[in-house]
Amino acid sequence: MASTYSFDVTTSVDLQEVDNAVNQTQKEIAQRFDFKGALVEIEFKRTDSIVNLATDSDMRMEALFDALRGKLIKRGVPVKNLDIGDVKPGGGDVLRREIKLKMALESEQAKKVSATIKDAKLKKVTASIQGDQVRVSSPDKDALQDAIAVLRKADFEVELQFGNFR
Repeated sequence: MASTYSFDVTTSVDLQEVDNAVNQTQKEIAQRFDFKGALVEIEFKRTDSIVNLATDSDMRMEALFDALRGKLIKRGVPVKNLDIGDVKPGGGDVLRREIKLKMALESEQAKKVSATIKDAKLKKVTASIQGDQVRVSSPDKDALQDAIAVLRKADFEVELQFGNFR
């Protein structure tokens, strides 16, 4: 029997589900009457974890983004992990929007997770930052369950994932 138990707190986005949502959005947009004959582009850069949107009007940009967001939600992609950029004018009459996917905890978020666990004053629970994740450990499994409950109640601007239970 192990003397200490632990789990890791991370965040991530399933890139295959994002790819599927982008493909479904492209199919839907191709069928919609309000997009007939209009410039509409959706590009998913998997290696950079970026989705680029381009249209020729504000109304179409909002409709395109709403369609994409709906598909992402249906596919279980956490919308909290989207870093939604502003609509910027491109060349000609084109409007562009860049959506970045948050694939790891940033250092500030990891510090907030660690501080939240320390502020909860759970018995013998320690949190240590290890790169882009936070390892939470304790000799008591029930204390770890309490730590998960505390973290789920707090808001860290990303969807937290708990894994690697030992």
